[in-house]
Amino acid sequence: MNPTTYLVGGAVRDALLDLPVTEKDWVVTGATPEDLLTQGYRQVGASFPVFLHPDTGEEYALARTERKEGHGYHGFTVAFGPDITIEQDLERRDLTVNAMARDPDGQLVDPWGGRRDLEDRVLRHVSPAFAEDPLRVLRVARFAARFHGLGFTVHPQTLALMRDIAASGELEHLVPERAWTEVRKALCSDRPSEFLRVLRAADALDRLLPEVEALFGVPQNPAYHPEGDTGEHLLLSLDQVPRLGGTTDVAVAVLLHDLGKGLTDPEQWPAHHGHDRAGLAPVAAVCERFRVSGSERRLALQVCGHHIDCHRLLEARPGTVFALLEALDALRQPDIGPFLLACEADWRGRAGLQDRAYPQAARLRAALEAALSVRAADLAGRGLEGPALGEALRRARIEAIGELPVEPGKQAGDRCEQGEEGQQHAE
Repeated sequence: MNPTTYLVGGAVRDALLDLPVTEKDWVVTGATPEDLLTQGYRQVGASFPVFLHPDTGEEYALARTERKEGHGYHGFTVAFGPDITIEQDLERRDLTVNAMARDPDGQLVDPWGGRRDLEDRVLRHVSPAFAEDPLRVLRVARFAARFHGLGFTVHPQTLALMRDIAASGELEHLVPERAWTEVRKALCSDRPSEFLRVLRAADALDRLLPEVEALFGVPQNPAYHPEGDTGEHLLLSLDQVPRLGGTTDVAVAVLLHDLGKGLTDPEQWPAHHGHDRAGLAPVAAVCERFRVSGSERRLALQVCGHHIDCHRLLEARPGTVFALLEALDALRQPDIGPFLLACEADWRGRAGLQDRAYPQAARLRAALEAALSVRAADLAGRGLEGPALGEALRRARIEAIGELPVEPGKQAGDRCEQGEEGQQHAE
């Protein structure tokens, strides 16, 4: 049997959609590991052999089949060999739009109707074996978010299988890092809100992120949150992140910023006093459960704990502004851009207010610049040292912030429109 190499998966799909092809994956039929090794390929992966091309570094996998025998992503027995066909390999894939290949002559291999579903803008499972891999619940929701702008929707039968997976308890067996990788990829899409909507439709959000699911159905003051529902506010805020050019870390912070509202006593609704501090424990719990990176965790906790402080900046006294800079450790790590962008996404994530200006960002940046302009060396002539020097430096920096110009007609420490709204935003 002569080895044959096929281009597979996302590269085929994206080319048919006239989208940029960013990476290519290949499947080889009629070959053994030894065949590839003798050609200089480098083997990687433990559960089944994947090989890196000696020149391009692209991944080449031997055609394989899978059989479910245990829980979670690792509960599969994988078979590979020169007798497995490309059609058999494609059958194990998740969606028809991902189960296409190009042969060496460029001919489309499409045994499961992927091209038709691309034209119909449908995300449909390939076979009932879809239900064997719980990670596919997140993958389908991620694809729904990624291709929402092209009009794609999840096929009802696929959504039913996703509900079956959620009900089975299989989602609880997912490897945390793999699950979080799907979450992060989805949050990078142009419509991250669709990811959560599909997970909710599949009864899966409560299994994966119950702290986020708890926000839906929780009311807010409609005078300041016209969308009313806290969950809807979260969806609107998430969609602001790509609009504002935010990174994945920012999107994660926005995803988790209001978890404290899910803990508010219903007798206090629609107010949510102290939800910023109350949210710190559930944010930490999510980060621990999914083994979130240190940078993501740090920003998520900052945004959760201090987004209300940022919203109130235009009414804040210089000492309060400086206290926020200290809380953010901005004097040592002055890149506050991600924090400010997450706060702005929260501020704009309200129905009809998505274009509202956020002057608080410029205010905090100016305050940081003013504070950093004062150095300990500037106080050297006063004969101060130790704690006394530190306190003098702090006072001098607060004074520098106090000397910043304020908007015409407003004084720092006075309540202004933005400050009133910041207060109500906290509720």
